[in-house]
Amino acid sequence: MHSPLTRRGFLAAGSGLAAATVLPGLSGCSALTGADSDPDTLVVHSQLGTTAPGSPTYLAALDRFRKENPGLKVKNLINGDDLAQVYETSRLARKEPDVVMVNLYDKTLAWTDVGATVDVKGYLDDWGLRTRVLPQALAEWTDAKGRVRAFPYFATNWPIAFNRALLDRAGVDAIPATGDELIAAARKLRAKGIAPVTVGGNDWTGQKLLAQIIQTFLTEDEAKHAYTTGDFGSRGAREGIEYFVTLRDAGVFADKAQGLIADTMFTQFNTGAAAIESAMSSALAKVPPAVARHTEVGGWPLAEGAVHDKPTILRTYTLIGFWISPNGTKKIEAVEKFLRFMYRPDTVARFIKESGRDMALRSDVVSTDFPLVAAAQQLGSKVGQALLPDVYVPPAAAQPLITATSTSFTRGTGAAKVRAVLEAAYRSA
Repeated sequence: MHSPLTRRGFLAAGSGLAAATVLPGLSGCSALTGADSDPDTLVVHSQLGTTAPGSPTYLAALDRFRKENPGLKVKNLINGDDLAQVYETSRLARKEPDVVMVNLYDKTLAWTDVGATVDVKGYLDDWGLRTRVLPQALAEWTDAKGRVRAFPYFATNWPIAFNRALLDRAGVDAIPATGDELIAAARKLRAKGIAPVTVGGNDWTGQKLLAQIIQTFLTEDEAKHAYTTGDFGSRGAREGIEYFVTLRDAGVFADKAQGLIADTMFTQFNTGAAAIESAMSSALAKVPPAVARHTEVGGWPLAEGAVHDKPTILRTYTLIGFWISPNGTKKIEAVEKFLRFMYRPDTVARFIKESGRDMALRSDVVSTDFPLVAAAQQLGSKVGQALLPDVYVPPAAAQPLITATSTSFTRGTGAAKVRAVLEAAYRSA
């Protein structure tokens, strides 16, 4: 399945439809002038370069690369959450950058299939870089046709962070491992004026946590089916939704969670206003030292009868990859130099040590200056793992699922309604 953008955008462009007709009102269209036909200028489009985690390390890496390759210029284009839309606009005009650094999610799932970016499998092998990639990362970046969409780079662990000091203040003696224990802890925390689990119920953070909780009674294959097809009618899916509703209506989540976003969630946890959050490693890296020293990481508490035998976390190796565009194939020697440099063990190590990033590449380096990131890296078999559904959700359903998530986090919404809005999100796909 492909989004309407895929069908009416990239494919229609070949028959002469104007990009403005297909993609009206997109922000950041100045990137159309960003592509450079100069063979000695490599154009990289990235979310790194401002406040995104890892930006200082990335900019320093670009400086080192320029010094090592004095005859090759690098132009760095920067966008935030609108990067995919901006890139698609530039591709429709055939003025796209050479390399794109973005995650595998939503719109980007369709890029290789429609020729917006190229299969990098041959380059990965020809340049001898396959052995640098973790096997699971390679599997996640490989599509159903055996094409490797991009060169894997950033990964993430996504555990649950527990502020031990706040739990102690509320009289919670141990990290909750079951749903009943979590409900009991939430009651004690609320009695002390502390929000229990903070979550961005109106954005991607809530969508991921909802998916994790629903999977309490789903095997990995069953979860893949549910998130690929939008069929949440199986017994396991219905039980998972009911478990979520039970937790929600018992007051486990912060007040008005359906209207909160990621920034609100991070602020509540980092200021000690909330005791628990589901935090990917980039968020863990930003927890202030005063809070981090009292924080433990673990998994989401399970219900009786769960298919998992240990509290779960999420992991993914698709956070950022290096995609090569059709324009990039015209400067493939420059692209090769850049990717070889970014894959070098010393470059990878700096992202781990300086920025607290998890990587999709092999490395023995640990994020020692980011204790919560390091702790998450070392959870190993202490936790179970739920499926991150990003690569299975059809692109057209991704944003509707956010709307469905907000409805789901609204207290009083019954399990049948939650299932209905989740399935409705797929009807536009």
